[in-house]
Amino acid sequence: MRETANHDALPDLLLDWYDVHAREMPWRVGPEARKMGVRPDPYRVWMSEIMLQQTTVATVRDYFLRFVTLWPTVGDLAAAEDADVMGEWAGLGYYARARNLLKCARVVVTEHGGAFPADHAELLKLPGIGPYTAAAVSSIAFDLPYTVLDGNVERVMARLYDIHTPLPAAKPALMDKAEALTPPARPGDYAQAVMDLGATICSPKSPACGICPWRDPCAARVAGTQNGLPKKTPKKAKPVRHGTVYLAQREDGAWLLETRPEKGLLGGMLGWPGSDWVDTEHARPQGTPPVAADWSDLNGEVRHTFTHFHLMLTVKTAQVPEHAEPRRGTFLPREQFRPSDLPTVMRKAFDLSQG
Repeated sequence: MRETANHDALPDLLLDWYDVHAREMPWRVGPEARKMGVRPDPYRVWMSEIMLQQTTVATVRDYFLRFVTLWPTVGDLAAAEDADVMGEWAGLGYYARARNLLKCARVVVTEHGGAFPADHAELLKLPGIGPYTAAAVSSIAFDLPYTVLDGNVERVMARLYDIHTPLPAAKPALMDKAEALTPPARPGDYAQAVMDLGATICSPKSPACGICPWRDPCAARVAGTQNGLPKKTPKKAKPVRHGTVYLAQREDGAWLLETRPEKGLLGGMLGWPGSDWVDTEHARPQGTPPVAADWSDLNGEVRHTFTHFHLMLTVKTAQVPEHAEPRRGTFLPREQFRPSDLPTVMRKAFDLSQG
């Protein structure tokens, strides 16, 4: 069979496979329900896609269920207190997503009557929605023929067409291939099907080619190159930054915390006052202690990895009297303090202090 004929049949082959093997997700409407006329909730689709950016499905499930329980509609989320949302997001990482989640919800309510626009161009205007998320919402929520290209789809396309150009340079070619396969019928199911294929069969290591619905036309399988694709340009070594955080507890149990600036890493999140985080091979930055106290260094240090750098934090602790007046931050009463509201790196510092 000619390649073009094979590839013309690929969408239907994949959809037939998806109808049987679709993964169950709390934000997904399965193929059987879709055929019965059940439509996905754009709010749930959007929220899941924001949460899934650079985060695994296994990690996102519980966060998603908690969010839609606390805020069942976009209107509920728009009306939520920033601190409540940021606290529930704590531990999920990439905190700019949480800030944009609130901004987007409020724009949808104020400018779109509380309904996500079924228009790709309008979706792209919303805070925090880029080409990938707009394509996902357009296809999955509104069944419009837009192409979703995540890491799973990139891997499937690289192998299907045996493309050896390394990522990220290969992205335009992979998008061209993916767009050519996106069908006008059932584009939402197709988008989820190709992502499922990459997640469950065309996996990064040891792909299960024997049970793949695209086994026969897969050029990499024929060439025996599938395990080495997609190729990736080697990443530069991450720099190491250093800093200090100060954990002060009053005699009544209150903790000294501050809300970090909106812009920058961990923006809008609760955190311990401390120094800047800087690249240095010499003296660790101390910053200015947030309150006068007899500070002690803890044994050990906090180590945490962000997208672009590793961080190593010295942790200083102190007990202070009830009349202590901080230079920065605010004392949060013990009964209002939840370590789970802290971003992961700050929770690591707390855990070290309790160990």
